[in-house]
Amino acid sequence: MQVFRRRGARLEERAEGAVGTAFTALDRRLPLAEGAKALLRKAFPDHWSFLLGEIALYSFVVLVITGTYLTLFFDPSMAETVYHGRHFPLDGTRMSHAYASTLHISFEVRGGLLIRQIHHWSSLVFLAAIGTHLFRVFFTGAFRRPRELNWMVGVTLFMLSMLEGFAGYSLPDDSLSGTGLRTANAIVTSIPLVGSYLNFFLWQGAYPGTGIIPRLYVLHILLIPGIIVALIALHLLLVVTLKHTHWNKPGHTNRNVVGQPMVPHFTAKTTGLLLMIFGVLSCLGALAQINPVWDYGPYRPDQVSTGVQPDWYVGFLEGGLRLMPPFETNLWGHTVMWNVFIPTLVLPGLLFMSLYLYPYFERWVTGDRGEHHLCDRPRNRPTRTALGVAALVFYAVLLLAGGNDVIAYSFRISVDALTWVLRTALVLGPVAAFWLTKRLCLALQAADRELLTEGEETGEVTQSVYGALGEGHTGVSAERKYVILVRDVPEPLPPAAGPTSRGLRLRIALSGWYYRDHVPLPAGPEQRREISERTTGPDREPAEAPDAQ
Repeated sequence: MQVFRRRGARLEERAEGAVGTAFTALDRRLPLAEGAKALLRKAFPDHWSFLLGEIALYSFVVLVITGTYLTLFFDPSMAETVYHGRHFPLDGTRMSHAYASTLHISFEVRGGLLIRQIHHWSSLVFLAAIGTHLFRVFFTGAFRRPRELNWMVGVTLFMLSMLEGFAGYSLPDDSLSGTGLRTANAIVTSIPLVGSYLNFFLWQGAYPGTGIIPRLYVLHILLIPGIIVALIALHLLLVVTLKHTHWNKPGHTNRNVVGQPMVPHFTAKTTGLLLMIFGVLSCLGALAQINPVWDYGPYRPDQVSTGVQPDWYVGFLEGGLRLMPPFETNLWGHTVMWNVFIPTLVLPGLLFMSLYLYPYFERWVTGDRGEHHLCDRPRNRPTRTALGVAALVFYAVLLLAGGNDVIAYSFRISVDALTWVLRTALVLGPVAAFWLTKRLCLALQAADRELLTEGEETGEVTQSVYGALGEGHTGVSAERKYVILVRDVPEPLPPAAGPTSRGLRLRIALSGWYYRDHVPLPAGPEQRREISERTTGPDREPAEAPDAQ
C-alpha cells in the first residue's frame, strides 16, 4: 500500500508541475493571471430580473448544440423528389429535398424529432428572453450613460435573432413556412424601384424559384449565428467592463457596484440555471408538440391553408398587413404597394430606429450627461414607463390582428368587423394605455408618500373617547424607506428668457411633458442631501437636491 501511495503522490506532483509550467508559459504570452484575477473578482447582481439575460444566453447555447446536430442530416435543396419514407400518409408525394429531409429527421433519425422540437422551443425562449431583457433595461433606465452602446448591441441582437428565427422557420419548405416565404416575397417586391430585382436575386428566378431555401440555410447556420456570437461576446465584454446596474437599497449607491463574487456564489447559481434551462427545454421538446410539418404537407405555390399563423416574433408584421387598408400608387407604369411596404418595412424600420435613438433622445430632453448605475423604479419615471406600455399595447394589437381570421372563426364574428375594431384599437389603445399607466405610476408615488407620512397599516381599528374611529399604523422599516426616498427625478428645464430657437422651445416643452408630473416625497434638508450623495454619479460632485423630491 505504501508503494502505491508514494507512486500516486509522485504522479500528482508531476501533474501539478506540468500544469504550473503550462500556465506559466501561457501567462508569459497572454495575460491569463491578470484576466482571471479580474474575472474572479467580478461582482454579479443578485436580483432575479438580471437572470433574463442569462436565460437568453443559455437558450442560445442549446440552439447551437441542437442546430449542429440537425445540420448533419438536413438537405436544403429545393429540387423535387418523391417521398418513400416511414411516414406512410405522404408516401409517393412529390416534395422538395428540404421537406423530405425534415421528415427523415423527424421519423428516421434517432432522436431527430426530439432535437428538432428542442431547437424550435429554444428559439422561441431565446427571442422571448431577449425581448423581456430589453424591456427590463428600458423600464429601469439601464440604457443610460455609460451603457448606450450595450443597449444598441442588445437591440441589434434582437433584430438579428428575429431574422435568424424566420430563416430557420422557413427551411422545412412545408405549407406553413412556404406561405411565410410567399409573404416575404411580396414584402421584397413592394420595395420601390429595386423590389423586382431583389426578388429575382434572392429567389433565383420567378417565385417560387430554386435558391431561396439554400440561401436562407447559409444565413441560418453560418452568417447570422457568427454575427450573433460576436455581438454576445461584445455584450459580455461591455458588461464586465462597465459593471452592472443595481436596485437602490442600503449600501447601493450610484457610485459603487454591489453584487456576489463569481466564485463560488455566481458560478453555483448560474450553473444551476443552465441545467434548469436545459431540463425545461428538453421537457418541452419531449412533451409539447411544436411545428408538426407532416400535418401541413409540402408547400404548393397555388395552395394556402386556412389558419396559417407565423411565430409570435413576426406576427406583428402579419397583423400590420391585415390592418393596412388597400392603398397603391401607379407612377409611370410602376405600382407602389403602400399596403405592403408601410406595415412591413417602414413600420419595423421606425420601431428599431426609435429603440436605437431613445437613450440619446432622453438625454437630450433631460440635459443629463452623468453616469447612472442605479436602476429606476418604473413608477418614478411615469412618462417613460407609459411610453413602454403603450408600445407593448401597440404590438399586442398587431399580434392579435395577425390571427384575425382564427379569432373571427372561433368566436363566430365577422372578419371585417373585427378588422375595424382592431384598427380602432391600434390608434386608441396605445393612447389609453399611456394615460392609464401614467396615472397608475403617479398613484403609486402617492401611495409611497402616504406610507412615509402615516406608516404601514397594522389592521387594528381604534376608537377615541369621543367615538372617532381610526386606523392603527406602525413605522416604515429603514430599508423600505431607503428604497422609496432614494430616487433620481429630473426637474423640467426652466422656461427660457428672451427669444429662443425652435429646437430649444421643443426641448423645453418635451422636458416639461416628461418630468412635470411627479409626487414630491416628504424629506428634510439632511435627507435630501443624503439622497443627492447616493444618486450622483461617480463623474460628478453631489449637489443640493431640489426641494422635497
